[in-house]
Amino acid sequence: MPNASSSMPSAGGSPQKLVNWLMSVAFLVFLMVIVGGITRLTESGLSITEWKPVTGAIPPLNEAQWAQEFEKYKQIPEYLEINGPAGMTLAEFKFIYFWEWVHRLLGRVIGLAFAIPLAWFWIRRQIPNGYKGRLLALLALGALQGTIGWWMVSSGLSERTDVSHFRLAVHLLTALFIMGGLIWTALDLHELARSGAHRPARLTGFSLTIILILFLQLLFGAWVAGLNAGYVSNSWPLMNGRLYPDGVDWGHGAWFALTHDPFLTHFIHRWWAWVTVAALVVMARHLKKLGARPVSIAIHSAFGTQILLGIATVMTGMNITLAVLHQAVGALVVATTVWGAHRLGRIGDYR
Repeated sequence: MPNASSSMPSAGGSPQKLVNWLMSVAFLVFLMVIVGGITRLTESGLSITEWKPVTGAIPPLNEAQWAQEFEKYKQIPEYLEINGPAGMTLAEFKFIYFWEWVHRLLGRVIGLAFAIPLAWFWIRRQIPNGYKGRLLALLALGALQGTIGWWMVSSGLSERTDVSHFRLAVHLLTALFIMGGLIWTALDLHELARSGAHRPARLTGFSLTIILILFLQLLFGAWVAGLNAGYVSNSWPLMNGRLYPDGVDWGHGAWFALTHDPFLTHFIHRWWAWVTVAALVVMARHLKKLGARPVSIAIHSAFGTQILLGIATVMTGMNITLAVLHQAVGALVVATTVWGAHRLGRIGDYR
């Protein structure tokens, strides 16, 4: 017989309140991923050259302050080698500054939207037993994400004209991991609110395999973004008339080509997508057999839309609207996969 303290929420607590809060924060992280995509595609990420977690929330308020920020930007390689020779104006700088500022502001909002309610629920003793450690871990990971963001930006301020694609990948994948953790925790709490039974879902070996396959696709997608590899071909299914692209540089070895060559990373991203689709189809069909038809439909809808958007993005030469939608739906693929993995991992409940 289960211990009463492990099967019921804390006194005065309502798990559904926490579910609504966590899903709201997950939605904010989803928006953050979208804005991050816009920031990357508009080459805005290096426009703010300092990290000021508190005072940086206030943008320049007059022309003198704008001129000061522009002068700081003029010192970095992106301006000196690219935007300066191209004749960037103050108005154009304001545009890219806006998107980076929004991106950072949203990060601050997410931090407050998580930390303040967490403190409230904690003080009111409304956090069910067994969840405090998990929520603190998510808070710490969110704080770390801010540090990772600056670590990424700093890679493009001195010797490069863009950020490291490795650091970009860490930043994006950490955001998606946080979103997945928020959703998973919310689903556990939803089950607690529904049944009153404390039965956190477990990550099965089957689900872990699916997630690792998806992880590789997301990793190469981040590298494609960081290397601007989406621009190397605007045709599909062939790349510039060839199945295997002409132009892969093997001169520095296979590992360097795998992790740095835009042709090869683009090639792998577009074809590993079908391995990912196959894995998600297997997951979705398994879920349907277990009676979880809504989850199955959500997974199919997400990856189906994502494939179409990926092809359309390539064939339009990286149309920014389609590229942003591609990143947004990629986050939805993660969300639906987490939902499916959670549904498969509910202990003793496969209805």
